[in-house]
Amino acid sequence: MTEQLDETDLAILRTLQRNAKLTTKELAEAVHLTPTPVFERLKRLERQGYISKYVAVLNAEQLGLGLMVFCNVKLRHMNRDIAADFVSRIRQIPEVTECYNTSGNYDYLLKIRARDMQQYRDFVLNKLGTIDSLGSLESTFVMGEVKQDYGINI
Repeated sequence: MTEQLDETDLAILRTLQRNAKLTTKELAEAVHLTPTPVFERLKRLERQGYISKYVAVLNAEQLGLGLMVFCNVKLRHMNRDIAADFVSRIRQIPEVTECYNTSGNYDYLLKIRARDMQQYRDFVLNKLGTIDSLGSLESTFVMGEVKQDYGINI
């Protein structure tokens, strides 16, 4: 069972959300503690699952993957085995950067990154199109990002 987070724990998490590249010493200065207790708190937060991983956020445009598409997917039929197979296959497709099981008219929401419309078309035909359980899909093309914030408001 995880214990209650105090204000210092929350300050550590907020600071790391802004810059996870800080050293323990820099993090300690930011939250007004010495490095040893910050290191111990950080390890506890990781162990208890408050911090799931550290990543670098890459610039997709710079990497030539400027086309972002949200793709709503509806399966033909839904049961545990079909859902597990779909999820397993989606996890293996590198163009899919995020996948959510949703309620409503569609079963899944995929976030896809591609170079251009041609690569997206190939993705739909040659990757999604090979999944037998796929019933229908609806693509929404992102024209511009208004807000991109990976942090959680705590």
